[in-house]
Amino acid sequence: MADTPDILKRIEVTKWEELKDRRSKTTLCDLQSLCAEAAPTRGFMASLLAARDDARAGVIAEIKKASPSKGVIREHFDPVQIADSYEAGGASCLSVLTDESYFQGADEYLTQAKEAVRLPVLRKDFVVDEYQLFEARAIGADCILLIVALLPLARLRALYDQAVELDLDVLVEVHDEAELEVALQVSPGIIGINNRDLRTFEVDLDTTLRLQKLIKRETSSCHIVTESGIHTRSDVGAMRSRGINSFLVGEAFMRADEPGEKLAELFSEVS
Repeated sequence: MADTPDILKRIEVTKWEELKDRRSKTTLCDLQSLCAEAAPTRGFMASLLAARDDARAGVIAEIKKASPSKGVIREHFDPVQIADSYEAGGASCLSVLTDESYFQGADEYLTQAKEAVRLPVLRKDFVVDEYQLFEARAIGADCILLIVALLPLARLRALYDQAVELDLDVLVEVHDEAELEVALQVSPGIIGINNRDLRTFEVDLDTTLRLQKLIKRETSSCHIVTESGIHTRSDVGAMRSRGINSFLVGEAFMRADEPGEKLAELFSEVS
């Protein structure tokens, strides 16, 4: 997209620099070999749909140590303990930040979390090149994130198709009408609507409800995930009453002593 938010521009530049270093250590051919030996993926979208069919909220619970806007969110950070807590609290899926420069994430956090639980896992990172898709598959991801604000249509389509070939589910993220128009052209199975404007960092939950109407006009086969700004049972109830059943939540859980207990509290008996 031409109007890429400043924070994403900085992240994109950093990603290309990191990719040079990563490629010098592990070739694409090496990653392809690792992918060929990888275990079958767990169904990320299938887990969300199963929750929907059971009239439950499908919660993608995020493992995140820090963010550019909030700094360190969780001082005592143990991805295995957090993953266990989320699974006990009823999460449908996990999201693990692997970006090092801006979110203090790491690939090993994803691998450790995946090995600790039975849940499917999203690699939450900023994908700009197919190399990262093979990385994701090799470290155990079941789903990857493609952010439309970072990717022109041709690039989005190429990355989406490559991810599908690797048996990865894809969460295509949008924030506004222009990005949604681009996203719909790849016929995604899952669209994530980010309620946070990355240009201002302001959060508006109406973003999901506004874009949901447009999605419904265009397709009935796309599953919607609302992202960012879900902090209260009232927030959850407002979304579910409008037919939004899947939620990606990070900060509200990460600031709790027991993230899984916070998850259960936030989503229990909300319909």
